[in-house]
Amino acid sequence: MNQLLAMRTFVRIAESGTFAKAADLLGLPRSTVSKLIADLEDHLDTKLIQRTTRSVTVTPDGAEYYERALRLLDELSDMDQTARRTKAQPQGKLRVDIGSLLANLILIPALPDFRRRYPDIEVYLGVNDRPVDLVSDAVDCVIRGGALNDSSLIGRRICELEYVTCASPDYLAQHSVPLHPGELETGHQLLSYFSALTGKAFPLFFEQGLDKIEGHRSSVAVNESTAHLTALLSGLGIGQTFRFAAQPYLDDGRLVLLLDAWTREYHPLYVVYPSNRHLNAKLRVFVEWAAHVFARVDVRRASAAGD
Repeated sequence: MNQLLAMRTFVRIAESGTFAKAADLLGLPRSTVSKLIADLEDHLDTKLIQRTTRSVTVTPDGAEYYERALRLLDELSDMDQTARRTKAQPQGKLRVDIGSLLANLILIPALPDFRRRYPDIEVYLGVNDRPVDLVSDAVDCVIRGGALNDSSLIGRRICELEYVTCASPDYLAQHSVPLHPGELETGHQLLSYFSALTGKAFPLFFEQGLDKIEGHRSSVAVNESTAHLTALLSGLGIGQTFRFAAQPYLDDGRLVLLLDAWTREYHPLYVVYPSNRHLNAKLRVFVEWAAHVFARVDVRRASAAGD
């Protein structure tokens, strides 16, 4: 039995939840994966995984073995990287997930620079506004906004994004220009973003001093950030988007800034990765690089420069 391969296989099954997905991730036949686990359980004289026709669960003994195996495999990976001097030249596959607007307007345009710096890193970029499961989907890190509620994840804040309220000139030619957020509830069409998970539309938010107003009524809602920007440009209503995305269109007149005396809380952006994975060389250099790239749209940096 190749015990090291068997351990890697067990860890993949424990993380992905299925033998089939583990086999795909490892590039092994499913029959080989089943035999490796059977041989490992025979070697240890204990049951690591409980299988049914519908699910795979890790036994209590398996959970303890998983934690120790994961630490051992991480140490082995770090030893290999050090021996090969890959800290200077990181290599291997790096799977990153990111939302559509951030990918198309910031990350992808900057990615040639990352490839020049680290040509031996294979970047697999998942572009989707729907949140992924980092462990079961075998994702190294995600660039994600909003509050971090999962204690099993580590997040490095890389920037804060500013919102603006805007609409197209075509829309405003057919409707009055609002002077107060309260006017949006009647006589206007609100363009919102809705969650792909819950199906609920996020309201527009407005703050001025102690006054806080939410706009709930949506005429149109989309669940993809690039499509939301396109909908604003198409005249479908008044909406809120990130300033970095809207600014080129505000500059050339294709969007009009509205209610600029009212603000909205900044949107924090993080690079997030599982806490049970050490920051290996390829992930470490990507996190540092991403922090530098997103600094150019960080409203905190812009505010400091203006002081």
